[in-house]
Amino acid sequence: MTVDAPRANLPPLSLHVPEPRFRPGDEADFSDLAVPPAGAARRPDTAEPADRFHELAYGLVRVLDDDGNAVGPWDPRLDAEAKRKMLRSMALTRAFDERMFRAQRQGKTSFYMKSTGEEAVSVSAALAMAGDDMCFPSYRQQGILITRGYPLVAMMNQIYSNRSDPLQGRQLPIMYSSKETGFFSISGNLATQYPQAVGWAMASAARGDTRIAATWCGEGSTAEGDFHSALTFATVYRAPVIFNVVNNQWAISSFSGFAGAEATTFAARAIGYGIAGLRVDGNDALAVYAATEWAAERARTNQGPTLIEHFTYRAEGHSTSDDPSAYRSAGEPNAWPLGDPIRRLKDHLIGLGEWDEERQAAMDLELAETVKRAQKEAEKNGILGHGMHQPFETMFEGVFEEMPWHLKEQSDQMIAERKAAGI
Repeated sequence: MTVDAPRANLPPLSLHVPEPRFRPGDEADFSDLAVPPAGAARRPDTAEPADRFHELAYGLVRVLDDDGNAVGPWDPRLDAEAKRKMLRSMALTRAFDERMFRAQRQGKTSFYMKSTGEEAVSVSAALAMAGDDMCFPSYRQQGILITRGYPLVAMMNQIYSNRSDPLQGRQLPIMYSSKETGFFSISGNLATQYPQAVGWAMASAARGDTRIAATWCGEGSTAEGDFHSALTFATVYRAPVIFNVVNNQWAISSFSGFAGAEATTFAARAIGYGIAGLRVDGNDALAVYAATEWAAERARTNQGPTLIEHFTYRAEGHSTSDDPSAYRSAGEPNAWPLGDPIRRLKDHLIGLGEWDEERQAAMDLELAETVKRAQKEAEKNGILGHGMHQPFETMFEGVFEEMPWHLKEQSDQMIAERKAAGI
C-alpha cells in the first residue's frame, strides 16, 4: 500500500491527552467551577418524557444552600427525625470506615476502601428506596448495608476473612454480599454490576413485581463496555432501574478526564440513550435523597430508567493500597467547593433548631464506641494471618449446586496430599 505524503496545506494532526488541573505541589483552586445556586433546577413530573429536561443533565440539582437552608422544588420535605436518621447513618458509616482503616494499618486485614466525603451517595439513596429494592453496588457503598441495618460484626467478619465470614473467605475484603438485605455481591471487575442490575430489573418487570433495582459505579467505569450494554438494554426494555454514576473526580490515580469529563457531564451519557438524566450535588444528602426518590417513582410507574451523576469528591485515597499525594494536590479535598455531606446536613438540622453541636459530639462518641465493640466481637472469630479460618475443602464448594467430577477429583487429590504432608 502506498503511503501518501503529508498534505502540505494542512497542519499535522495532534492527539489530546487529558491532564488534571492540579498536581502534587500545586495550590488547588476550584473558584472557576460552575456551581449553580441551590433550588435553581426545576423538578419535572416523574411521568414527563426524558427528552423534555435535558438541561438537568448539565446543571446541578441542589437543595441545601450555602446557609444550610433547604430550598427549591427538589426539597424532599423530610421531617426532622428522618433527617437525624440520615445524619446518624452517615456518621456511623464514617466511624466504621475510620476503624477498619486503622485495622488494615495494624495488619489485621489486607485491604480496605473508605467512602469519606461520599456517604450521602449511598445512605440517602438507601433511605429513598424501598427496603426490598435490589442494590448492585460498587466497592464504596458500604453505607447501604449500614443504613439497612446489616450487622457491623458480619461486615467486619467478611473484612477479616475469619471463621465467621459469611462468604467463607472467598471475596476480597469489603466485597460484601447480603441477599437478605438486597445487596448483590460486589465484584472487583469494573461495571459488571450494571448489566446484572438491568437483568434483575427486567426480570422483576417480567414477573409483574413492584421492586426496582439500583446500581452504582465510579465515573471511570463509564468507559467500560458493560456500562453501555446495560444502558442499551435498559432503554430498549424500559427496565425499572436507577443508574448511579459516582463522579468523585478520580479513578485510582487517573482523573475523570480520561473517562470523558472534559467533553461533557456523565449525566449527559443518558441523553444519547433516551434515558432520564440528572446531575446532582453528591455532597447534599437531601438532593441525593430527592433525586433517588424521583427516579424510583419513575421506575416504579413504568417510565423507565434514570441515570444520576453524583458530583462529589473522593476525599481520601482510592484504597489502603493508594497514596493520593503521589498524583494530586494535597489541598484538593479541603478546597472542594461542595463541602462535606455530614457537616452540611448537621448544619441544616442545627439551623432548624433540631440538633446542636453537643448532641453531634455525643452521637459521634456513641457511634465510635459501637463500632469499637463490634470490632472486638468480630476479632474473636480471627483476623488476617492467624491461621486458616475455613475448612480447606470448602474452597471447592459454593459455585455449583452439585460438584462436578473434575472438582471432586481435585478436592480428593489435594486432601490426600495435605494428609500425607501432615497438614
